[in-house]
Amino acid sequence: MTGAPAGATAGPRAGRRPPTRTAVDLELIVPAFNEAGRLPETLRALTSFLGERPWRSRIVVVDNGSTDDTTAVVVAADGGRVETVAIGCARPGKGAAVRRGLAGSGSRFVGFVDADLSTPVRTLTRAMAELRDGAAAAIASRHAPGARFVHPQPMRRRAGGAVFRMLARPLLPGVHDTQCGFKIFERHAVQDALARCRVSGFAFDVELLRRIRQAGGRIVEVPVEWTDDARSTFRPLHDGVPAFTDLLRLYRADPR
Repeated sequence: MTGAPAGATAGPRAGRRPPTRTAVDLELIVPAFNEAGRLPETLRALTSFLGERPWRSRIVVVDNGSTDDTTAVVVAADGGRVETVAIGCARPGKGAAVRRGLAGSGSRFVGFVDADLSTPVRTLTRAMAELRDGAAAAIASRHAPGARFVHPQPMRRRAGGAVFRMLARPLLPGVHDTQCGFKIFERHAVQDALARCRVSGFAFDVELLRRIRQAGGRIVEVPVEWTDDARSTFRPLHDGVPAFTDLLRLYRADPR
């Protein structure tokens, strides 16, 4: 999971801003905090895959206050026929960075992927098919039937994730995995949901999916073969408390 952690909240209209980029078929947001080391390989994998697809695509890296050469790496990247751009986000937190990228899109489909690409890029093929079939959100899942871990997470992260899923389940019944960093949306559905989202920390995904479902949108989970990246910036003890606090905030603000 990328981005500096934060439990900050945003106002209900924060997701409603005019599109700032020309429309393509698919726009992928990559939230990035000090990802200069991983981004070259990630961008090569994404542009190689997207360049062979029939969709017009763009990659938007949201530099979430990096102190390394994250933006310079994006500027220097050669995406071939796939445009690659970098934008900034002053507000800390993965949710804030993702919100910044999603809200500025004018494309038919828009989504986000983590900079470590723990989810295989080929998942996009199934996700796009589900969206074209009417789904509002197609999300990768490490826990849906058929999914598997190629390289498992450390025990502490597995235990923390299990508790988080248990607490999130009543907010999103039937969704096995809210936190996998690979989610693609129909643009109108996600931007309408963003306008009602208030959480910008690690529970951002839970609220975003919940808002989409509340509006009648269909969420499809795509089981994946997921590989844990030992370089993940998520710290269970440091980042876990804000994540659980955000979940409690969702329960208080929107009781079932």
